[in-house]
Amino acid sequence: MNKNAFIRRYELDWLRVMAVFFVFVYHCSLIFATDPYSIKNAVLYPYLNDLGSFGESWGMPLILVVSGASAFYALGKAGAGRYVKGLLARLLLPLVIGIFTHAAVQIYFENLHTGKFSGSFFEFYPHYFEGMYGFGGNFAWMGMHLWYLEALFIFSLLCLPVFLWLKNAAMGRSFLRWLGDLLAKPAAIYLLSLPTTLMVNLLDPDGLGMTVLGGWSIFSYLTFFICGYVIYSSQRLQASIGRMRWVSLAAAIVTRPLIDILWVALGDPTFGTWQFLPGTALYCLSAWCWLLTIFGFAMRHLNRQMPFIRYANEANLPFYIMHQSVLIPLAFFVVQWTIPDLSKFLLVLGITFISVMLTYELIVRRINLLRILFGMKPLAAKTSQPQETRLVEPAHSV
Repeated sequence: MNKNAFIRRYELDWLRVMAVFFVFVYHCSLIFATDPYSIKNAVLYPYLNDLGSFGESWGMPLILVVSGASAFYALGKAGAGRYVKGLLARLLLPLVIGIFTHAAVQIYFENLHTGKFSGSFFEFYPHYFEGMYGFGGNFAWMGMHLWYLEALFIFSLLCLPVFLWLKNAAMGRSFLRWLGDLLAKPAAIYLLSLPTTLMVNLLDPDGLGMTVLGGWSIFSYLTFFICGYVIYSSQRLQASIGRMRWVSLAAAIVTRPLIDILWVALGDPTFGTWQFLPGTALYCLSAWCWLLTIFGFAMRHLNRQMPFIRYANEANLPFYIMHQSVLIPLAFFVVQWTIPDLSKFLLVLGITFISVMLTYELIVRRINLLRILFGMKPLAAKTSQPQETRLVEPAHSV
């Protein structure tokens, strides 16, 4: 296990960057979809919900699987103390800063848009601490879109004792090897959907199993995170995923339309009924088929170094943190313009992307204090070892 901890898996960098860009595009589209979002266009398009639902089935799970894989490589080199220190610096610090800055800006413009407040941001800021967001108040304790950092921080700490046992204890290493070999058997990779199916059927979607965060419950995300660790602990399992990539793609394409057909045939079942199990099991299997397709092709074709991916991987977390802080204020004004809705979407998408990247390149990337606040390593730390031999970014990377 340890010898693999020093191998940089570039497909993880590619997938991390592509997944965050997908989240960015998805957030732009929510302005024009009927699903809830901070800013809404006057005309909404229900078909965007269908596209969004498809993306939700594998979008955030993809990021969690990548994060679990990164945890495996991080713990292969770093001890528990260094790992936790990294979590505090790369997750908790940007989250706390974001709650009191980025999230406050987003809540302010949401209140302006809905007519709940009028005035400047500085006049609004004291009201930001009145009540909890999601419960009738304003304080975004989860950091709005930064909820992922909060969830990943908790997951990483909760799983740390288990991951250390799997890494250091002879019994743990034997169990992890046995599990990887089991899942590497023909077609057994699709058993990865079972933990997620179990969570979906155990937790009431009106309670602990609520799916308001990216289409899955927080406990389902935990299963994706752990599965990412397991997948990248076994070379045999990764080889099986690569070999089965075309089968996974075919299964993903076939199962996607079957979900709606089965759901209707089962009578639109509710949680707790026996019909709920096959319907949700097919949904989870389909989601994992898409994930295994993505990872299968990425392992074969994206595990290579390029100057672009070095730059993009480092910019990924700052981009993720900043994008809604630009997108929402911009959308607040753009939705009021009398121009075609497609033009509005392209303007929000293009101006947000350019603005965030310019801010990153000209300011954040060059100032050590800002690098630290955005979860990046200080510039001086980059000279300690060459990029080619650096560890894969730890589990707290977006």
